Amino acid sequence: MSDKVLEARPILERFRLDGRVALVTGGGRGIGRAYAHALGEAGAAVAILDMRLDLAASVVAELQAKGIDALAVEADVRREDQVQAALDAVLARWGKLTIGVNNAGVGLWQPSESMSLEQWNEVLSVNLTGVFVCAKIESQAMLAAGYGKIINTASMSGSIVNTPQCQAAYNASKAAVMHLTRSLAAEWAPRGVRVNSISPGYTRTLLVEDLLATPEGQQVMPRWMSLTPMGHMGEVTDLQGAAVFLAGEVSDFMTGADLIIDGGYCAW
Repeated sequence: MSDKVLEARPILERFRLDGRVALVTGGGRGIGRAYAHALGEAGAAVAILDMRLDLAASVVAELQAKGIDALAVEADVRREDQVQAALDAVLARWGKLTIGVNNAGVGLWQPSESMSLEQWNEVLSVNLTGVFVCAKIESQAMLAAGYGKIINTASMSGSIVNTPQCQAAYNASKAAVMHLTRSLAAEWAPRGVRVNSISPGYTRTLLVEDLLATPEGQQVMPRWMSLTPMGHMGEVTDLQGAAVFLAGEVSDFMTGADLIIDGGYCAW
């Protein structure tokens, strides 16, 4: 056993996020909400950024009921001025930003031959440009401090082509998020900022449940599950451990990586 192993803090302590401050975009519902709860339960203070302030405030109330220090901010992730204002609010409240979780995103099922340029641009602007804008602004605080963790939400759709639905814009945007993650990781690693991504597979959220209640959703569900070795959808709680791992000291030597959490879909 090396001296480094003997000198290290106990492993569970290295998963703790006490004293850290997180900003979670798209945190008002779904996967972002689950990330916010996980980070807060692990000890971080959490700012919830969402386009709908009412959703962000609702999650803040949930966190505060658990004794977690939390703040709601309203912003469009595509707008530098709004994201900058969100960062300013975080710094005014806590004096630092340690963790940036860039999770806000949109989806689209549309055959490519009939997809409008407006539809394409909407998906890319939120899913890719929004991630870049948030990472760029989050990095201001992190690079100045010489330390930070940025976690981007990609998707298994960045590694495979989903079937039977047509979603070329979404797939392209998530593949781009994965390579943006690697690019920022390489650029900022010498200055102490780690950048990684999480790629969920089919995960149960309220939006997915609404989709699956439609005739179209009921048609695709058997196909999805036949291609998932575990045979069922993931829950948002299945993603929380990865977020806490990437946000904490325990993953300090990890950057430019993508964690796929998809029930084995990409393993076929």
